[in-house]
Amino acid sequence: MSLYQIIVGVVMLIVFMALVLSKKISVLNALVIVPIVFGLIAGFGTDTFKFAVLGMLDVGPTVAMLAFAILYFGIMLCVGLFDPLAGVVLKFMKGDPLRVLLGTAILSALVSLDGDGTTTVMICGTALIPVYSRLKIDKVWLAIFIIGPNGIINLLPWGGPTARLLAVMPQVDSGELLVRLLPLMLAGLISIFLIAAYVGLQERKRLGIQDINIEAAKAELTEEELSMRRPKNIWFNLGLTLVVLLAIIAVGIPGPLVFAIGSAIALLVNYHNLKKEQKVIVHNAEGIIIVVVMIFGAGILMGMLSQSGLADAMANGMISIIPASWGKYFTFIVAVFGGPAVWILNNDAFYFGMVPVLAETARAYGFSDMQIALSTLLGQNLRGFSPVIASLYFLCSYVKIEFSDFQKKMIPICFILFAVYLLAGFFMGVYTLPS
Repeated sequence: MSLYQIIVGVVMLIVFMALVLSKKISVLNALVIVPIVFGLIAGFGTDTFKFAVLGMLDVGPTVAMLAFAILYFGIMLCVGLFDPLAGVVLKFMKGDPLRVLLGTAILSALVSLDGDGTTTVMICGTALIPVYSRLKIDKVWLAIFIIGPNGIINLLPWGGPTARLLAVMPQVDSGELLVRLLPLMLAGLISIFLIAAYVGLQERKRLGIQDINIEAAKAELTEEELSMRRPKNIWFNLGLTLVVLLAIIAVGIPGPLVFAIGSAIALLVNYHNLKKEQKVIVHNAEGIIIVVVMIFGAGILMGMLSQSGLADAMANGMISIIPASWGKYFTFIVAVFGGPAVWILNNDAFYFGMVPVLAETARAYGFSDMQIALSTLLGQNLRGFSPVIASLYFLCSYVKIEFSDFQKKMIPICFILFAVYLLAGFFMGVYTLPS
């Protein structure tokens, strides 16, 4: 990989982010056009298109999972499963934006304990979208305070990044790592809750505390929505939803299959003829298509970065510029480097490709495996606005906000949390800071 191609890769990401944040073109156009153009500029020729196709194939399982998950939870919304929950939430939050935003962060943290981000988005989104709509709170905050706590709780040993870390560093005891991670996670949660409270106070000042009439909220349903409600089946639908979630979380049955079976059963029981079933499917089709198209577009960008080797080359280039004299600060360098690295790379590429190399280097400088392990996790917060994380496009589509609006507000929050993690790493003895 030449220096020229590495520079092209860096410029590609800068151009992509600039176009998305400036809203010069749509996110989908940026996802498709920018990597293709820069792949050709980098000199990959017709391989550019092969990389793009391989990237789209890589996100195939994710697309299947989300398509059927959106359909299933869409059916549950149509039958009115979450109407009582929305009512309870509205009563508890008492029309107070502060309670709503802080409650969103707390709910996300609790639901995220299962380690599955899609489930967190679905459960929190379906419960809280009606609340945000009713109170006229900007839904970008819903997305932010779903994904922020989720990223923190995802550091548990069964979460994505830590599970991969333990796979490449089996000598690190998962129980001991969990004990060391808890103060870090606590610092992160306190920070995100404080940010939620601050934003909540701003929204309370803007909107005031509203007197919510639950019955009036129900009366706002359209005639079509009312025709699809099935209040008599609420206990069946609740039981089915619990079985679906347990099958994925506890039994480990693949999510796409579970949601597909769940959707089929839900349609059969709640809607007894083909026309009614088709009506419900069409009602949810727009949301499914938007998410599917966006994630396939994200696959093109991810394919160009990963399949071409650009992402690995950029990461290795960052490592190569570290002076040998900085050896005693190496775990601090790993922590700082890990932020941009996990922003560019997916977790598989970083932990399976980069961490073994970083770990060997750190051991040579005398650092323990636990220090190395912790340092590789400190940059995870920057994944909260990464353009290569397909689930973020799904999140924005699900709560019906622009990806660019999400990024503009998410970027400073991610860097605040990153700074909190770096500071916590110092107090945890992961490294000593340069003097």
